Amino acid sequence: MRVLGIETSCDETSAAVLGDEGQVLSNVILSQDALHAPFGGVVPELASRRHIETISAVVREALDRAKTELDQVDLLAATQGPGLIGSLLVGLSFAKGLAFYHKKPLIGVDHVEAHIEGALIENPGVPFPAMALVVSGGHTSLYFLEKPLSFELLGRTRDDAAGEALDKIAKFLGLGYPGGPVIERKASGGKAKAFPFSMPRMSDRSLDFSFSGLKTAALKIIRDNKIAKGSRKLADFLASFEQAVVSATLENLGRALAERQARSIILSGGVARNKRLRAEFEKLALAEKLAFAVPSPKLCTDNAAMVASLGLKKFRAFGPNVPAPNLGLNAYPRVSAAAAE
Repeated sequence: MRVLGIETSCDETSAAVLGDEGQVLSNVILSQDALHAPFGGVVPELASRRHIETISAVVREALDRAKTELDQVDLLAATQGPGLIGSLLVGLSFAKGLAFYHKKPLIGVDHVEAHIEGALIENPGVPFPAMALVVSGGHTSLYFLEKPLSFELLGRTRDDAAGEALDKIAKFLGLGYPGGPVIERKASGGKAKAFPFSMPRMSDRSLDFSFSGLKTAALKIIRDNKIAKGSRKLADFLASFEQAVVSATLENLGRALAERQARSIILSGGVARNKRLRAEFEKLALAEKLAFAVPSPKLCTDNAAMVASLGLKKFRAFGPNVPAPNLGLNAYPRVSAAAAE
């Protein structure tokens, strides 16, 4: 069996081919960072237009690298959501067209759940139950997996996601886009305790996340201390803010581990490339004596390999109920896959 995965949830156009054992034969990712950099963030209409222009070539490149033709593909998997609705529709519609023409089954995949799968591709022996933390520019979510393919959402952001907060502060200071990697570079050597931040907590004691308060506090510190792009205090401030975002993210994970029995913890999503977050996450795992999984940087960003891998697992579990072609799939911008069905 060969699986073709397609991912267009935001501003990366990606296609991947997986082999029968789930091995990644190709994983092509076309970034739009240069397109959106002048605006300091993703412009949805520009993103969807660029997907339309490039998706055919990206899929062709993925097939060529995997030495596979379309008629050799046994299963298609595409991201349904959440994400930018215009971007999602490009990838999902393209996958539907291929499924219809070649009479192949098509599996819809949840983008956030696929990020968790991104960590499992390289760490297939992770024991369950597992606690999974997805941290990206659009999502900060906490899941409990009693067993494979069982995704119980414990908490998610109520406002800004962690990566979004980093992007907005970088934009305010004129540091460039995407903000997370820029802040990480410029925070190197800075003192993480130079500027104190209070940790945000939900008044209802839920496991939801909130980063808007940290962003507001950061803006106040910037103004009060006259921090600018060339300021001597910039590295200390950025290190302090980066640490605050990491601490706020992992605090909820620690609370969840106190409430649920888990044998392992998983970190994934675009912000999982951050070295400070990876180090603190590993430290927590060792302190709790838990197995842990973090994807390599190439599988942290939005990519089709994670979509294809989760699609393959879902097909093997629920395959008899998947029509070929499955043209009834709908894209959804914010809600879960279960709600969309």
